[in-house]
Amino acid sequence: MQRLARNGGTAELLRWLSGRADGWAGIAGSDGTVLSASGTVAPDAPSPPDVPRLVADGVRALAERGALAYSHDTGAHTALLFPLYADDRGAAPLLAVVTPRPVAAGLATLLADVLMPLSLCWETEAVERKRRRVDLAESRGREAVLHLLMTGQLSIARQVAGALRPRLPDPVRVCVVECPGGSRDEVARVCAEADGGRSWIVRCPVYARHLILVMPAEETPEGTATDEAVAALVDHCVVGVSEQVPLADTATGYRQAFHALAVAREHPARHVRFGLTPEPALVVGSAGRQWAEALLTPLLTHVPRRAQDPGSQELAATAASWLAFSSHATGHLKVHRNTLAARLKLIGELLGLDLHRLADQSALDLALRIRATPAPVCTPDPGEPTRTDTGGAAAPAHANGAAQDLDEVLRRPAVQEWAARQLSPMGGPAGPAAEETLRAWLGCEGRLGPTAAELGISVPGARKRLTRLETVLQRSLLRPPSARYDLWLALRAQEVKP
Repeated sequence: MQRLARNGGTAELLRWLSGRADGWAGIAGSDGTVLSASGTVAPDAPSPPDVPRLVADGVRALAERGALAYSHDTGAHTALLFPLYADDRGAAPLLAVVTPRPVAAGLATLLADVLMPLSLCWETEAVERKRRRVDLAESRGREAVLHLLMTGQLSIARQVAGALRPRLPDPVRVCVVECPGGSRDEVARVCAEADGGRSWIVRCPVYARHLILVMPAEETPEGTATDEAVAALVDHCVVGVSEQVPLADTATGYRQAFHALAVAREHPARHVRFGLTPEPALVVGSAGRQWAEALLTPLLTHVPRRAQDPGSQELAATAASWLAFSSHATGHLKVHRNTLAARLKLIGELLGLDLHRLADQSALDLALRIRATPAPVCTPDPGEPTRTDTGGAAAPAHANGAAQDLDEVLRRPAVQEWAARQLSPMGGPAGPAAEETLRAWLGCEGRLGPTAAELGISVPGARKRLTRLETVLQRSLLRPPSARYDLWLALRAQEVKP
């Protein structure tokens, strides 16, 4: 019994008991429900009993009589019941055994002896089940906080995070750790130990092998960056890290970290920090903010016809999640794919966009990023002062409130400089071939098959070219969040250059 309790727990003890009783052994709750069982009554036995009903009747009789044990003969079988442990509330589970008559000599004594190890196993497993539920609840709570941060709901995120530890840091670096298969929990423990529990660690709801760390921007007291320590401590893990960003820009930090991760996969150190700045939303100026506001107004002012339909905030979060994660947004948002499709259709209708077109996707992505960026940090238009209202939004000094065309926004000098910087890595000897691949891929809406046909090569060949291009550009292309929106905007900016 002791050996089975140590090595197999409740399940092995019940299996052994059912064999010794030549029948059925199980654990029943105080309401008569069978919670765990092993063995069976021989179906060819004369008048085989209805075991669940027999156990339920026995539990009820035991409770009514206030007895410490119960035995009931059904003719060909005997049911024996013993409470696993004393419980003043009468809620203790019971050991139930159904065995053929006559009862084997010593079986009742054997059952009395097994109560102690069986009750210890059962209680231990109950504690473990509760611990797992607590861990799951904490994990989902952290995931919810990350989702709030990614959608810009900073104050609510801080309120929810107040019940958990550690406190949300500000400013932060966002780190994405790609773990070896099946080791995410262990890597999370290593991450927590590496920085003394200072980072906010979340298991990615989209990619099963990813951990997301929202880390304090400053180094650990020991002077070793957490991301570098994790890459050194865990074999075969890959780490991408963002620049320092305000906590409100966690979504930007995540995109940067994900792009750095794509480069780190090909890097000997398995660790890369994002090195391209700035974000396009920071250089569009007041004209870009007007354009984004005009584009998004139908979405942000949408009032659902029914209370159960998604409102403007939920639709905006859906659009941002889908642009970032594509079809994986169902896991991020915890919705069915049909629900996601219906929401995207509504978003497209409200905005007058065809969300199957990369051009419209890029425009919507830029507009949402502009909206999520505080106006005071945006690069102002040369010679044009701005004023800031109490909500932090900036408005141009002139009274022109008309929406600006996206091409006009892309002609802005700061945007032109940003576009040139995005495409500058392709200026080397491999530049023409790399640019040809990039233009073909973007022209084919980011689809591999049509891209391969356009280039006259195989699909694996196109994939290899794009993988090499990821290393050149230091951005993720094939896996979302992809840099394809930024690259489309950069190429478009070149095309409309004044």
